[in-house]
Amino acid sequence: MSANPIDGFTLTKDDFKFIGSDLQRPECILAEKDGTLWSADARGGVVRIVPDGSQSIITQSHDADAFQSTDDDASKFVDGTLPNGLAFAANGDILISNFGTDCLERMTRTGETEVMFDSVDGEEIGKVNFVARDSKNRIWITISTMLHDWPKAISPDIIDGRILLYEEGKGVRIVADDVHFSNECKLDANEEWLYVVQTCGRNIARYRIGEDGSLSGKEIYGPTDHGRLIDGIAFDSFGNLWGTHVMNDGIFAIKPDGDLHIIFDDSNPAEVKKLNDAFQKSEVTAELLLECGGDIAKWCASVTFGGPDLKTVYVGSLRSTNLPYFTSPVAGLPMVHWNETF
Repeated sequence: MSANPIDGFTLTKDDFKFIGSDLQRPECILAEKDGTLWSADARGGVVRIVPDGSQSIITQSHDADAFQSTDDDASKFVDGTLPNGLAFAANGDILISNFGTDCLERMTRTGETEVMFDSVDGEEIGKVNFVARDSKNRIWITISTMLHDWPKAISPDIIDGRILLYEEGKGVRIVADDVHFSNECKLDANEEWLYVVQTCGRNIARYRIGEDGSLSGKEIYGPTDHGRLIDGIAFDSFGNLWGTHVMNDGIFAIKPDGDLHIIFDDSNPAEVKKLNDAFQKSEVTAELLLECGGDIAKWCASVTFGGPDLKTVYVGSLRSTNLPYFTSPVAGLPMVHWNETF
């Protein structure tokens, strides 16, 4: 195999540029081939940022009057409408996993919104986190926990995360129920494996995908314990799996041989120890989490490859108001929508 292009690649704070302004909880970012960015926004919808930097917010029609913003930081990350993970539907609509209302939504690019589902097998769906679409038009959804007050699930002991699969005409079903706070999920280039962040396992798991969409053979990919919480992941075209450490903020990559490569660390040892000590005792609170976070993308949540050559990496976060970005030495793996025309 040729040399890995990320060998020796690291970032400092000076390597980041920024786009967007006054964003609220820009957790997930979608990039289109023409340079347009779509960022989740806690005001109930998404913000569209065009290549020249100008932006507009598209709010969800059914949420506009139902939810009010709050000045209480601890409540803001649990209640109300919290668009979280995003994916493009085959026609260009935006699929939204709403971490506040606990449902999967579908929004047109002008804001008309419908709830696709908020229950599975007759029970509430749980804390829906992320959504991804594959080349067969199957939709994968992660459920972090069945607890609405999700900070209580940040523990070594609570393992109630799920993975759901939605297929047109077949509805939604549970395909895994053993995930340790499931977060972002991505498929490899051949769509043979589904990679899922176990935020509170502090690792990444992968499942082999069957012809019928079933998942089996769960195994840990890379380190068994990163020593800090993980949020988002994305593959590059070489096969490196990039990801974010959240609260103790940073960016990493797991190489195809399983080795961990730290690209950027925006934390400090005292903060890491404080959060780890509370985590091990199942004593993490929203107030403690709010004491953590770096300077570049506070509560670093996702990485998205974009730009004409897929070498511009945009960083989503839960507590910043803009989108940091930098140049990667290797292109990202194109997502299923990259060459689609909407």
